[in-house]
Amino acid sequence: AATRKPVASHGEQRVDADGDGPDDRRDGRAVSQTAGAAMSREERWALLAAADGDELIELADTCLAGAREFTVTAPPRAGCVTAQVRDPVRRERFLLGDVFTCSAEVELDGTRGWAMRLGDDRATVLAMAICAAAADPEQAAAVEELCRRVAAREAEREHAEWAELAPTIVEFEEL
Repeated sequence: AATRKPVASHGEQRVDADGDGPDDRRDGRAVSQTAGAAMSREERWALLAAADGDELIELADTCLAGAREFTVTAPPRAGCVTAQVRDPVRRERFLLGDVFTCSAEVELDGTRGWAMRLGDDRATVLAMAICAAAADPEQAAAVEELCRRVAAREAEREHAEWAELAPTIVEFEEL
């Protein structure tokens, strides 16, 4: 039996990976390169989870247009997943509660893709699974490009948030 390990995703989302991920590579690295370094499967999932639904659906349509075979192995389904977090002070894990998610699994040209997102957007989670399964070099490059755009947007959003908080920071001096 395969052991399952927790894999961090975007925000508070958690997914389980047992080595059979969207790109079916056991080393956990995505097929293509990002800025000279391989993007891990977890990073790719996190960025796809943060992507806009319309972007994912458009990219999934492009991937399907070039596909030879496509099968939905597990149709989108909604359900609850227990969210586990780590207390930042005591460094202990605890169960935060249940979160509402939607998941799906597909096979695109022999490569499996799995996705889970918060909420009940079935079309978007199916599109995310299709993007996760993209193994054709051209399709994988398009998925990586989407991930880079999402990462840039997330970094910009975080920078803006810190810029807004900066004036409220209290600095103490030692006497």
